[in-house]
Amino acid sequence: MADLIVKNLTKRYGGIAAIEDINFTASSGEFLTLLGPSGCGKSTTLAAIAGLDRPSEGRIIAGSTPYFDGSDGTYLPPEARNCGLVFQSYALWPHMTVHQNLEFPLKLRKIPKAERSRRIEEALNLVELDKLSERYPSQLSGGQQQRVALARAIVYQPRILLLDEPLSNLDAQIRDRARQWLKELHIRLGLTTLYVTHDQTEALSLSDRIAVMDKGRLVQLGTPHEIYNKPATSFIAEFIGTSNFLNGQFIRSGDTNIEIRLRDGQSLLIKQPDENKKVGTGDLMAFFRPECVVSVTNSGTTDENVNVLRGKIIDTAYFGDRYQISVCVDDSVVRLYSAAPPHYEYAHFHVPPSALQLVS
Repeated sequence: MADLIVKNLTKRYGGIAAIEDINFTASSGEFLTLLGPSGCGKSTTLAAIAGLDRPSEGRIIAGSTPYFDGSDGTYLPPEARNCGLVFQSYALWPHMTVHQNLEFPLKLRKIPKAERSRRIEEALNLVELDKLSERYPSQLSGGQQQRVALARAIVYQPRILLLDEPLSNLDAQIRDRARQWLKELHIRLGLTTLYVTHDQTEALSLSDRIAVMDKGRLVQLGTPHEIYNKPATSFIAEFIGTSNFLNGQFIRSGDTNIEIRLRDGQSLLIKQPDENKKVGTGDLMAFFRPECVVSVTNSGTTDENVNVLRGKIIDTAYFGDRYQISVCVDDSVVRLYSAAPPHYEYAHFHVPPSALQLVS
């Protein structure tokens, strides 16, 4: 295990920066996820760490070993970095059995035969495929192939494990099981792991911390709880989870709450942000999650006398465990959750001030 340090990492193609000034540290044994939409630079960052793509600037250090340093020209080739890498496509050799796929990287490292056999047996036991060692990839399911790719990545005992959307080719039900299995495997091995995905569910359920990327830049780094509940920007709030936004005009600021007024005259109280976060006047954007709404009724009568909003219901969708109600409030569509379908035209709902946040 080793700390993975990335400093000021930049990769340019001509005059275009695919990633720019990326900074983060994955602590020894940490599971850190790079999360973002397609084209945001997360796979480019992973490729630079693996040594598959040479950055333009910056530094990459694993433990005490410099992988890359743009200031002095240091560039360690991929085979010398001791990183385990799992691709989205698994990249298994189709003409080799499971055993042979795992043995190949050990032969390259000139590991003695007896030691090779021991490590292969151990790795296949970890991924619960010890009885399938003589099968070929074409004889395995997608989930089994994914586990073979992981076993091959850990069989030579890497110091860093790099995973590039390894679950994206699996169907939804198998992917759910694979997530749990992957989390248990990480706990058992304790490897420093960098995981790339565009799937927010994977990021939230697997990660110790998440680095959200957008347009080649790292825009927020924090725990899953911080990323979900305290997004730094409207982009992050909208990208992760179901989000609602309301635009209003600043009215006043008190000791505990800020008041904004919507264009239709309704007002909202928002809990004061952290002391180190300044709030301007003028137009402001409030954000809240559907699950934070306390009640949805067909009248304005609730147990609360603040932050009770009214809007016209424009759509209802059934999700099995709940209904999602789309409500038009002040020309914005907000989504609410309800245990029962609404049989009324207008909905009233209460959002506590503590559930609202200002975003830019």
